[in-house]
Amino acid sequence: MTEPSPKDFKPVDEWRDIYDFLDQVRLRPSMWVRSGSLLHLQSVLYGYSVACKIHGVPAVTDFDQPGPFSEWLCPRLGMRRSSLGWEVEIQRAAETAGVPPLDMFFNLLDEFRTERDDAVQDAAR
Repeated sequence: MTEPSPKDFKPVDEWRDIYDFLDQVRLRPSMWVRSGSLLHLQSVLYGYSVACKIHGVPAVTDFDQPGPFSEWLCPRLGMRRSSLGWEVEIQRAAETAGVPPLDMFFNLLDEFRTERDDAVQDAAR
Protein backbone atom coordinates (compact mmCIF):
# COMPACT_ATOMS: atom_id res chain seq x y z
CA MET A 1 0.00 0.00 0.00
CA THR A 2 1.26 3.47 -0.83
CA GLU A 3 1.51 6.13 1.80
CA PRO A 4 -1.67 8.20 2.04
CA SER A 5 -1.46 11.78 0.88
CA PRO A 6 -3.03 14.70 2.77
CA LYS A 7 -5.88 14.78 0.23
CA ASP A 8 -6.87 11.26 1.34
CA PHE A 9 -7.72 12.47 4.84
CA LYS A 10 -11.22 13.91 5.13
CA PRO A 11 -12.75 15.81 8.02
CA VAL A 12 -15.79 14.21 9.64
CA ASP A 13 -18.20 16.71 8.09
CA GLU A 14 -17.24 15.40 4.63
CA TRP A 15 -18.09 11.77 5.40
CA ARG A 16 -21.28 10.50 3.77
CA ASP A 17 -21.64 7.14 5.51
CA ILE A 18 -19.97 4.43 7.56
CA TYR A 19 -17.84 3.43 4.58
CA ASP A 20 -16.23 6.87 4.51
CA PHE A 21 -15.40 6.37 8.19
CA LEU A 22 -13.90 2.95 7.43
CA ASP A 23 -11.81 4.49 4.64
CA GLN A 24 -10.34 6.86 7.23
CA VAL A 25 -9.71 3.98 9.64
CA ARG A 26 -7.83 2.19 6.87
CA LEU A 27 -5.60 5.24 6.35
CA ARG A 28 -4.78 5.69 10.06
CA PRO A 29 -5.85 2.57 11.96
CA SER A 30 -3.99 3.35 15.18
CA MET A 31 -5.83 6.66 15.44
CA TRP A 32 -9.21 4.95 15.42
CA VAL A 33 -8.74 1.38 16.64
CA ARG A 34 -6.78 0.67 19.80
CA SER A 35 -4.09 -1.98 19.21
CA GLY A 36 -5.65 -2.92 15.86
CA SER A 37 -8.44 -4.69 17.74
CA LEU A 38 -11.42 -5.79 15.69
CA LEU A 39 -13.44 -5.85 18.89
CA HIS A 40 -12.78 -2.14 19.32
CA LEU A 41 -13.68 -1.49 15.69
CA GLN A 42 -16.90 -3.46 16.06
CA SER A 43 -17.75 -1.44 19.17
CA VAL A 44 -17.34 1.81 17.24
CA LEU A 45 -19.52 0.49 14.41
CA TYR A 46 -22.17 -0.67 16.88
CA GLY A 47 -22.10 2.73 18.57
CA TYR A 48 -22.67 4.36 15.18
CA SER A 49 -25.64 2.11 14.54
CA VAL A 50 -27.17 2.80 17.96
CA ALA A 51 -26.67 6.56 17.64
CA CYS A 52 -28.36 6.57 14.24
CA LYS A 53 -31.32 4.61 15.60
CA ILE A 54 -31.66 6.90 18.64
CA HIS A 55 -31.65 10.00 16.45
CA GLY A 56 -33.85 8.54 13.71
CA VAL A 57 -31.16 8.83 11.09
CA PRO A 58 -31.19 6.29 8.27
CA ALA A 59 -27.89 4.45 8.35
CA VAL A 60 -25.97 1.66 6.72
CA THR A 61 -26.04 -1.08 9.33
CA ASP A 62 -24.14 -3.73 7.41
CA PHE A 63 -22.03 -4.49 10.47
CA ASP A 64 -24.82 -5.20 12.96
CA GLN A 65 -25.02 -8.74 14.30
CA PRO A 66 -26.64 -10.41 12.46
CA GLY A 67 -26.31 -8.24 9.42
CA PRO A 68 -25.32 -8.29 5.77
CA PHE A 69 -21.57 -8.42 6.43
CA SER A 70 -21.73 -11.32 8.88
CA GLU A 71 -24.22 -13.17 6.63
CA TRP A 72 -21.79 -12.79 3.72
CA LEU A 73 -18.75 -13.62 5.85
CA CYS A 74 -19.84 -17.03 7.15
CA PRO A 75 -19.79 -18.84 3.80
CA ARG A 76 -16.74 -16.82 2.73
CA LEU A 77 -14.80 -18.20 5.71
CA GLY A 78 -16.34 -21.65 5.24
CA MET A 79 -18.35 -21.67 8.44
CA ARG A 80 -21.91 -21.76 9.64
CA ARG A 81 -23.63 -18.78 11.17
CA SER A 82 -21.74 -17.60 14.24
CA SER A 83 -23.19 -16.07 17.36
CA LEU A 84 -19.75 -14.77 18.31
CA GLY A 85 -19.75 -11.95 15.77
CA TRP A 86 -17.82 -11.18 12.64
CA GLU A 87 -14.96 -9.61 14.60
CA VAL A 88 -14.24 -12.85 16.50
CA GLU A 89 -14.45 -14.98 13.37
CA ILE A 90 -12.10 -12.72 11.43
CA GLN A 91 -9.72 -12.65 14.40
CA ARG A 92 -9.64 -16.46 14.41
CA ALA A 93 -9.16 -16.69 10.66
CA ALA A 94 -6.38 -14.09 10.76
CA GLU A 95 -4.55 -15.96 13.52
CA THR A 96 -4.80 -19.18 11.50
CA ALA A 97 -3.53 -17.43 8.36
CA GLY A 98 -0.82 -15.52 10.25
CA VAL A 99 -1.97 -12.10 9.10
CA PRO A 100 -2.95 -9.01 11.08
CA PRO A 101 -6.71 -9.11 11.81
CA LEU A 102 -7.30 -5.52 10.68
CA ASP A 103 -5.62 -6.26 7.33
CA MET A 104 -7.84 -9.31 6.88
CA PHE A 105 -10.91 -7.25 7.79
CA PHE A 106 -10.14 -4.62 5.14
CA ASN A 107 -9.44 -7.28 2.50
CA LEU A 108 -12.75 -8.96 3.30
CA LEU A 109 -14.51 -5.59 3.37
CA ASP A 110 -13.21 -4.86 -0.14
CA GLU A 111 -14.54 -8.21 -1.37
CA PHE A 112 -17.90 -7.64 0.34
CA ARG A 113 -18.30 -4.20 -1.19
CA THR A 114 -17.28 -5.37 -4.65
CA GLU A 115 -19.76 -8.25 -4.58
CA ARG A 116 -22.56 -5.99 -3.33
CA ASP A 117 -21.80 -3.34 -5.96
CA ASP A 118 -21.78 -6.03 -8.66
CA ALA A 119 -25.11 -7.40 -7.41
CA VAL A 120 -26.66 -3.91 -7.42
CA GLN A 121 -25.43 -3.29 -10.96
CA ASP A 122 -26.75 -6.68 -12.12
CA ALA A 123 -30.16 -5.96 -10.55
CA ALA A 124 -30.31 -2.61 -12.33
CA ARG A 125 -29.84 -4.22 -15.75
